[in-house]
Amino acid sequence: MSNPALTEAVFYILLSLMQPMHGYGIMQNVEELSGGRVKLAAGTLYGAIATLLEKGWITALPGPSDNRNKKEYQITENGKQAVQSELLRLQELLNNGKRITEGLK
Repeated sequence: MSNPALTEAVFYILLSLMQPMHGYGIMQNVEELSGGRVKLAAGTLYGAIATLLEKGWITALPGPSDNRNKKEYQITENGKQAVQSELLRLQELLNNGKRITEGLK
């Protein structure tokens, strides 16, 4: 497997960045996508963003130099591939879980 399992926070961050978004927008979107279950603290978010930038899974979009606090990010093709790999991994887990637990009934 080329990509390790993603944390729930990273998975939601990548999903959020299918469209350009700044940090606070990501935090709000993750909370909305998860029905309020996942709430990202700023430190968690920006630590994840640094890691995702380093991996090349997201990119920082150029913006006005006078507005550094509203930097926007967007997923890259490598990031999209990571999301697809995670979806396949999760589907395998779901299929195996259903197959085994339904056999136990």
